[in-house]
Amino acid sequence: MQASTFEDFKLNKQLLNAIEDLGFTLPTEIQQKCIPLITGGQEVIGIAQTGTGKTAAYMLPLLMKVKYAQGNDPRMLILAPTKELSLQLAEHARLLAKYTDLRIAAIYGGVGAQPQIKAILEGVDILVATPGRFMEIYLKGELPTKQIKILVLDEADRIMDMGFMPQLRKIFEVIPPKRQNLLFSATFSERVERLSQEFLEFPIKVEVTPQATTSIQVEQTLYEVPNLKTKINLLEYLLQKEELSRVMVFSRTKETANNILSYVGRKALGPARVIHSNKGQNTRINAMQEFKDGKLRVLVSTDVSARGIDVSNVTHVINFDVPVLYEDYVHRVGRTGRALQEGKALTFANPAEMYHVKKIEDLIRKKIPIQKIPKGVEIASTPFEESQQIKREIDLQRKKEDPTYQGAFQERKKNSKRG
Repeated sequence: MQASTFEDFKLNKQLLNAIEDLGFTLPTEIQQKCIPLITGGQEVIGIAQTGTGKTAAYMLPLLMKVKYAQGNDPRMLILAPTKELSLQLAEHARLLAKYTDLRIAAIYGGVGAQPQIKAILEGVDILVATPGRFMEIYLKGELPTKQIKILVLDEADRIMDMGFMPQLRKIFEVIPPKRQNLLFSATFSERVERLSQEFLEFPIKVEVTPQATTSIQVEQTLYEVPNLKTKINLLEYLLQKEELSRVMVFSRTKETANNILSYVGRKALGPARVIHSNKGQNTRINAMQEFKDGKLRVLVSTDVSARGIDVSNVTHVINFDVPVLYEDYVHRVGRTGRALQEGKALTFANPAEMYHVKKIEDLIRKKIPIQKIPKGVEIASTPFEESQQIKREIDLQRKKEDPTYQGAFQERKKNSKRG
């Protein structure tokens, strides 16, 4: 019989009180399926998008197992691909464990290791880590691993994208082989499957929605936009609407992200901040906190930063650029429509980006409805250089699909010779 309330999972009073404080009323589908399996000691592969309650799906049963502070060495290790996600997971664990005495620490690169080492040596039960920083502190001899009985890989697809496999193999070697392993991912690519075979024994795969689908709470819209200037004009037009009250704008590059921030600031459409890998750790944490607290209207971000953002009430996600890592579309869109709330995802695509849109539609098994550019938006003419760049990209895409294709540039040359 499937659990219909959190009480049905036989969680202890401390966890039930924390769940109540957080306003969770009914378990989500992934929680209903995973909690009993994990409680029973089963190894699990959870395929679920962000916003489906996957963190609590593994955190609740594992907090039940770890129960209370014991000794000084970590007993549970959660590996995450980015600093932002590590911090978010540690925060999530603290909120769920607030009525227990469990000690939770996050370790990640980009900042000095010494305060993190100090936190470990003072005693920790649950350690959230990026793979690189874990190995760095372990090799200094400052990270005892003998008591680790539980290993979780969160956002395994991104861990693989970021090339962490060598570190993961080293980590598997230095933690006890007898442990419960869990893997969570929004997508289950061949690489993630191979990774799962390396460290999971007879796992049960739990897939709550077909992999790489977007939430039904998110209304998706596509605008075919000829060039960068028109994208800027469309962004300005949309941000003049009051209903866009908490907006995430995604771009592929740091340069575009910075330019969007400057423009939004100049037009007084904020308050706005930007986060990407060139920004210091504290700057990023502060920007995310301000966005969570509702002090910011617009948060501009690149994809690497996107994974660690868990903010409810994001009304709109705007894909200023179309991501070329198609799973990133799922993650971007997953920033809105969280916790059963509705959200909107708007994508701006120039003619070359329409190729990637088709691939995304194949991945999510869904057509993204096209909407005309509103009448109030000035459609700028495309500068020669940008036009050439778009044509070159389209040529490369056609060559990729058909290796015999010579390219529009070649065709034009031939035709001019014939003439």
